[in-house]
Amino acid sequence: MISVIDLRGGALPEGAALRDLLPRAEFDVEAALEKVRPICEDVRHRGTAALIDYAEKFDGVRIERVRVPAEALERALKELDPRVRAALEESIRRARLVHREQRRTDHTTQVVPGGTVTERWVPVERVGLYVPGGLAVYPSSVVMNVVPAQEAGVDGVAISSPPQAGFGGLPHPTILAACALLGVDEVYAAGGAQAIAMFAYGTDECRPVNLVTGPGNIYVASAKRLLKGRIGIDAEAGPTEIAVLADDTADPTHVAADLISQAEHDTLAAAVLVTDSTELAEAVERELKTQVAATRHRERITEALAGRQSAIVLVDGLDEGLRVVDAYAAEHLEIQTRDAAAVAARVRNAGAIFVGPYAPVSLGDYCAGSNHVLPTGGCACHSSGLSVQSFLRGIHVVDYTRDALAEITDHVVTLAEAEDLPAHGAALKSRFEWKVPGA
Repeated sequence: MISVIDLRGGALPEGAALRDLLPRAEFDVEAALEKVRPICEDVRHRGTAALIDYAEKFDGVRIERVRVPAEALERALKELDPRVRAALEESIRRARLVHREQRRTDHTTQVVPGGTVTERWVPVERVGLYVPGGLAVYPSSVVMNVVPAQEAGVDGVAISSPPQAGFGGLPHPTILAACALLGVDEVYAAGGAQAIAMFAYGTDECRPVNLVTGPGNIYVASAKRLLKGRIGIDAEAGPTEIAVLADDTADPTHVAADLISQAEHDTLAAAVLVTDSTELAEAVERELKTQVAATRHRERITEALAGRQSAIVLVDGLDEGLRVVDAYAAEHLEIQTRDAAAVAARVRNAGAIFVGPYAPVSLGDYCAGSNHVLPTGGCACHSSGLSVQSFLRGIHVVDYTRDALAEITDHVVTLAEAEDLPAHGAALKSRFEWKVPGA
């Protein structure tokens, strides 16, 4: 059901050589670019008409308009299962607690008397948030995208999610209800690359945005790459992944359940166990067979666990295990070892770290308060998950008096001339009756 990679008995290689030994899904964004390019160009030129045509082509439903009417949002919230509403409200409450604390404050530094630099944190003016459809329904992604944008102070928030034939061409009603709960009334029934193009170029219904965030399939990721520069993006999200670093104290039932929980997302989802315990590895394999047979999406999960992106990785000890998980740089990393908090503190590369047996990834997906929009494909070695900072820009405000400028002009002129940019120095000298120092 799941392959085993044995890295015991010798020194682990360094850097890329170690990464190449580890399982990873094939997710060729570059190859998909040529498929999404004409779609994006079509949306650029035909706007709403193109979006309506692509809804029919890709989503199997002919829609009359792309923007979701306000009454559909109100109806979705009114008809939402009360238990689901309560769960979403608690998810929102916890996410707000965490993300509100992330908001940076402006700070002024006095460099010299009369010379200050202030760093101002200014929210992006308008954002487009993408919520995927496909194999599952993701109201949790509405929460994870909207809450940090709102806490950052973004004025304009627009959401797009694929139209559903089963709901009259509207996005799934639970997604619409989550939008209504969060006070977002600008929602569009558009999916895939065409939705990203809508945000980038604008249509008669949707004004262009400055930044697009949210996970999606390979075509969404490719459109983000294609349009990056015209819009800002959070990341090119690939298939979801979980790594579990565990020793012989871990409960194999828990480990198997957590691996299955991520494999449930997609046939390309990655599930990786890193352990120095052969007994745990064997027990987890037995548990996987038992638990998968009893779960609803067993075919999808079985394919994900059997894929090249999933494996049990055997290592000699905890130090080697830490090297492996740092090289892998998982989107989600669970630590199920002795003194798990201390081990977690040694990890350098992960989108989010889940400590001990009572912090499973599923908690973070919904109600931990953390954000579940995280870097995938090893990008956690250089990128962070979505946060309030994703929606803020730092602007330096430079304020110098005449005396403070005069005091530094000689150094600026010297550096400008050293770079053969004399006009830079002249811009300062023009403000004074300048004389060469010592003349």
